Amino acid sequence: MIARAVIRRGLRLLALALAVVVALVGLLAAALRLQFTGAPKAWAKSTGNDALWLGHMWVDGRRTEKDVERLADRLRATGIKDVYVHSGPFDEDGRLDPAKYPNARNFVQWMHKKLPAVRVSAWLGQSVENALDLDDPASRANVLAGVAAVMEQGYDGVHYNFEPVGDGDGQFLDLLERTRRHTRLLSTSTPQIEPYPGLRLLARGALGHDKYWSPGYFRQVAARVDQVAVMTYDSGTPTGSLYGGHAARQAGLALDLVPEGKFLLIGAPAYHDHGLPWLDAAESVATAAEGARLAVSGHGPRERFGLALYVDFAATEEDWREYMTGWVDVHS
Repeated sequence: MIARAVIRRGLRLLALALAVVVALVGLLAAALRLQFTGAPKAWAKSTGNDALWLGHMWVDGRRTEKDVERLADRLRATGIKDVYVHSGPFDEDGRLDPAKYPNARNFVQWMHKKLPAVRVSAWLGQSVENALDLDDPASRANVLAGVAAVMEQGYDGVHYNFEPVGDGDGQFLDLLERTRRHTRLLSTSTPQIEPYPGLRLLARGALGHDKYWSPGYFRQVAARVDQVAVMTYDSGTPTGSLYGGHAARQAGLALDLVPEGKFLLIGAPAYHDHGLPWLDAAESVATAAEGARLAVSGHGPRERFGLALYVDFAATEEDWREYMTGWVDVHS
């Protein structure tokens, strides 16, 4: 009898816990759906401060000057001002082998010749989970030496993408500060901002690492760079309206946290390999653009605000069409 009572009590507690989880998920979904309502302002569109992540083939010798000419033809009609070309990754000890970017100098020169108004940054990073240890002073010193060497190829700046970096990581802040001596233009990709209180700890418990940064830590990172690009994709949202609300929420939070004098980019998913069909359908360039437009409409005009498209080698013609009609040449 006692055992049965204990089992019944355990089942009731489990049912209560599940009910609480379902209720919280429902509240979160409703909050995100609400973010994706209303009509954006007519002025809420590209200000010519957008960005594009480029793959490694541009600097390893697989792309020629003719390829750069075709890329330039594509980009001239857009609002893209910055390109981040993958030039790493760092090795596990933080070293950056120059053999990874043998064609970098040519690529930068071709880009400067054909698109003189577009800035070219070296996209550098590495996984810091069971690999590169940014807490190790020797590794950070190696990273900085690699940055100094890659900048000799003529790059305009450095774009960091270390994943995952935990909330409150002081060594990453130190690396950003020390990178300043090597480049005048410094940008970084960032995880998503904690959308609502408590979600960072829940996500960390489920994933084993931080999916979100707290607003306070995000602000500290933004203070140390010229540009931040929030990776709003891989959100896990199952529908387009929820992803749109997520993108709008991320953009709205970032607009409040990034000073006016710095560039804020909202990552837009121009790729289609999320792993699950409904996730591919939920996230799109068009929906990210709409979310960004709604966010900036509520915030007020912001010159240094744009979309960052990820990534050139996966982008389809439909992705480019959505970017152009939903963000650059908007008619509303």
